[in-house]
Amino acid sequence: MIDEVGRTFEAEVVGEDLISDLAVLKIPASNLPYVLPAGSETLRVGDWVVAVGNAAALRGGPTVTIGIVSGRDRTITTELGQLFDLIQTDAAINFGNSGGPLVDLNGNVVGINTAMLRQAQGIGFAVSSVVAVPILEALINEGRYIRPLIGLTGTDAAAALGLFEED
Repeated sequence: MIDEVGRTFEAEVVGEDLISDLAVLKIPASNLPYVLPAGSETLRVGDWVVAVGNAAALRGGPTVTIGIVSGRDRTITTELGQLFDLIQTDAAINFGNSGGPLVDLNGNVVGINTAMLRQAQGIGFAVSSVVAVPILEALINEGRYIRPLIGLTGTDAAAALGLFEED
């Protein structure tokens, strides 16, 4: 990790959650500036947000893009599992931005950039701070996040039984 004055730190992974694409890193330093996730509860469709990341790992430092909140409470399914309560934004979220903050214009970290739809333009997603905080706390305290699972899966019974004819 490199801080704003160009110092480099070795980082230790404290914990990671592959499904939400969140991780906690520990570095041997103190008195560093930081921000806390907060504020996604009051976020509305149409609010301006800023996505910070390291798009495509390009040289020259972080990237910053601006956009609006296009949707709230989105759910998408990835190869690793289902992400829910996502913030949809048209701020550019590209490969490499994952893990960077999605910030409102008051400086609140309202989400953590995590995904984009490759088949669409201008549709990116961030894990809301409401979802991220308990995961991050579990990673800090336990080194892992355990998702509750009841063991049930839903399906469309009529479609599964072939009760509808296709045109």
